[in-house]
Amino acid sequence: MTDPMRTQQSELDQLPDRDPEETAEWQASLDAVTEAAGPHRAAYLMRRTLERAEAGGLALPKLLETDYVNSIPTAAEPAIDGDEEMERRITAWNRWNAAAMVTRGSKHGVGGHIATFASAAWLYETGFNHFFKGKEGDGSGDQLYIQGHASPGIYARAFLDGRLSEQQLDLFRQESGGNGLPSYPHPRRLPWLWEFPTVSMGLGPLSAIYQARFNRYLTNRGIKDVSASHVWAFLGDGEMDEPESTAALALASREGLDNLTFVINCNLQRLDGPVRANFKIVQELEAQFRGAGWNVVKSLWGNAWDELFQLDTTGALVRRLREVPDAQVQTYQTRDAAYIREDFFGKDPALVELAKLISDDKILECFHLSRGGHEPRKVYAAYKAALEHKGAPTVILAQTVKGFTLGEGFASKNANHQMKKLTTDEFKNMRDLLELPIKDSDFVDGVVPYGHPGADSPEVRYLQERRAALGGLAPARRTQPLPALPAPADKAFASFDKGSGSQSVATTMAFVRLVKDLVRDKETGKRWVPIVPDEARTFGMESLFPSLGIYSPKGQTYEPVDRDQLMYYKEAKNGQILNEGITEAGSMADFIAASSAYSTHGEAMIPFYIFYSMFGWQRTADQMWQLGDQLGRGFLVGATAGRTTLTGEGLQHADGHSPMIAATNPAALSYDPAFAYEVAAIVKEGLRRMYGEAKQDEDQNVFYYLTVYNEPMPQPAKPAADGIDQGIVKGLYRFNTAETAGLSPAANAPRIQLLGSGTAIHWTLKAQQLLAEEWGVAADVWSATSWTELRRDALEADAAILRGEERVPFVRQALQGAEGPVLAVSDYMRQVPDQIAQWVEQDWSSLGADGFGLSDTREAARRHFGVDAESIVVAALAQLAKRGEVKATAVKEARERYGL
Repeated sequence: MTDPMRTQQSELDQLPDRDPEETAEWQASLDAVTEAAGPHRAAYLMRRTLERAEAGGLALPKLLETDYVNSIPTAAEPAIDGDEEMERRITAWNRWNAAAMVTRGSKHGVGGHIATFASAAWLYETGFNHFFKGKEGDGSGDQLYIQGHASPGIYARAFLDGRLSEQQLDLFRQESGGNGLPSYPHPRRLPWLWEFPTVSMGLGPLSAIYQARFNRYLTNRGIKDVSASHVWAFLGDGEMDEPESTAALALASREGLDNLTFVINCNLQRLDGPVRANFKIVQELEAQFRGAGWNVVKSLWGNAWDELFQLDTTGALVRRLREVPDAQVQTYQTRDAAYIREDFFGKDPALVELAKLISDDKILECFHLSRGGHEPRKVYAAYKAALEHKGAPTVILAQTVKGFTLGEGFASKNANHQMKKLTTDEFKNMRDLLELPIKDSDFVDGVVPYGHPGADSPEVRYLQERRAALGGLAPARRTQPLPALPAPADKAFASFDKGSGSQSVATTMAFVRLVKDLVRDKETGKRWVPIVPDEARTFGMESLFPSLGIYSPKGQTYEPVDRDQLMYYKEAKNGQILNEGITEAGSMADFIAASSAYSTHGEAMIPFYIFYSMFGWQRTADQMWQLGDQLGRGFLVGATAGRTTLTGEGLQHADGHSPMIAATNPAALSYDPAFAYEVAAIVKEGLRRMYGEAKQDEDQNVFYYLTVYNEPMPQPAKPAADGIDQGIVKGLYRFNTAETAGLSPAANAPRIQLLGSGTAIHWTLKAQQLLAEEWGVAADVWSATSWTELRRDALEADAAILRGEERVPFVRQALQGAEGPVLAVSDYMRQVPDQIAQWVEQDWSSLGADGFGLSDTREAARRHFGVDAESIVVAALAQLAKRGEVKATAVKEARERYGL
């Protein structure tokens, strides 16, 4: 067996020691201290020595954990610049109204969460009173990512500052009438208040990091100086279990995002019980963040603990605090002094002696009430330290009690996340604790009253004065419309109308070529934000590297290996491309920050994020829902799309369903263009709708999803018929007829309508030719650019009919008079085209690539799924045979001829 000590010594021997004798003396000193004063004293000295080395800039590994005490001792806390008593009264009103709102709502069965804000109230109130910059001052103000379950407390503050009424509080979680308040931060539901949706756990921290990064991007590119903006993300310790919560910690430290602060409410509880029952979540998070390069500030204990720490001359108290698991700390919160004396202090003789010096009341004050997150001076000191720290982001680990001030029935109880109301007696106890002037007679018929000191009260005036000094009320979202961006010259779009001639071009390449032209536009080119997850070369974007540059806050500190090549890898501080590495989640977070910059910073940016289509909606659909909630605008581009176009990559890369998932997102306009000119027309329309002069009845707060393909095909010229652009945008137009295709069908030939989308249009065109030349069938070919938009239009038409309005769905209008049955084909599961089946008057059938993908040639894969041209022919003949328009034997003959 290998001797671990010998291995360790062998590793140390790799480092040259110019003075082994001196080294031995240091080691002997450590051994002597350990023997004379014990291992705890030796560890203490080593820790302090390493801290001194780190402070002096010596290149040593950092300590990943510190003692379970506050980072900032009481003696070092700065004085609060404000009226602490006034702020206590304001916070008391907000605590009361948050609990009252949820309790009153419970009578309607809508529920809500009380305990989270109760634990975090001072974390928010201290920020609102002293740190969070509003949007009415210079710059863009701060960006606040509010913990979703704390929303009642934010509504309570908006009630106090006059932005919400009692009637609105009573409509918490009752939105259907149009005046209610959403359960959580939802910008789409309450766009004047909320900026960032955060309650989908993990997305808040991830988005906050990329928002802080995007702020630097805007500043470094000269779009807008937002260097004064600070991003604050309020998170729960349980939320940190989500992989997205910590996925980008290294990015934040690597890029030195000192414009970012995480505030983690460590109440030690998640929804079902303790976060780390047998461990310590604060210590775990400290190690995780320190290891990632963050500045860590711990605010764990309140002032009541100072006396205990002063009595701890042996370090036994600090050691005991480090070893007690979180679930036991939670238990102390609910037990009497005798239990705490026995279980906490009774484990160490030194602590037994210490406990004799303190009263039962002091023990209960410390273990039941006194936490760093519940004392404004502690929170103020932590926030100030975070803002003053430069060169790295900061995380504040604030320890609190979940359900604080709500009474013994709530505090630290495992079930308090599901507890939605307080009794009248509990409210009266809370009133007395908070010293609020609410009378027993104010409780009418057992209904808890809202409380307000008055619009002209000292509390409200103080609140308004503090917010005015900080730049206006918060949280708040800017909702005023921006001037429309000038439309790019038509030349960029019209160049695709003539087709590619004999050259084969993939629609992915057509899109990239279009973007190359658009980023050169003098008016809007700088506003494009290309985002790619380490696949730019796959999508043919490497030519953009030297012209646009890849964003890096450090610029390029090395000579790239391909510097002598035309398309070399160029990084720049003002680079335009965000090349995120292998992280679709990070790329989506980039997109969300850029897509809502029109509101956050008053700067309209045009993000396009291009990705393997399989790894977009399937992998990050939750963020795309977040994007819709945040009212983001831009272009998502699912490249290498379809189930049969990337078959060499196999099952997990074969996308046969992304348009179906996209169809579930109301803010997503999903398109599956077949030709380059369709791509151009859709992008042109998207720019007009999202950034230009939108029509009065249009929602600008949408985003576009385009599927593009890596299969080079001849790109035809745009048909000269009227209404082509309208058909492209609405989702369907006739590309050709058997006659215009030059197939010369017989006058009485059976006829069928073939609808194809994306790359399937090419198989459909080949089938059109086979049907005419081998079976005497006339087929008209239609390009279905968006099955989803056709369906949505039809649903709106149905709704209009129910209102008594006459309206015909566009798909029915387009196909009106078209002879024969309809056969729809796509490179996706049949459910995608089947979205519109019920509104098609003709006989309907469809083909698609259902099931898992597989590795093979494109031709073999299409034959396997039954969507190639020959399969289309057989399906078309089967449809016609049902109608008696071709002989039934033709179907069998075709199957045999094509080997199906």
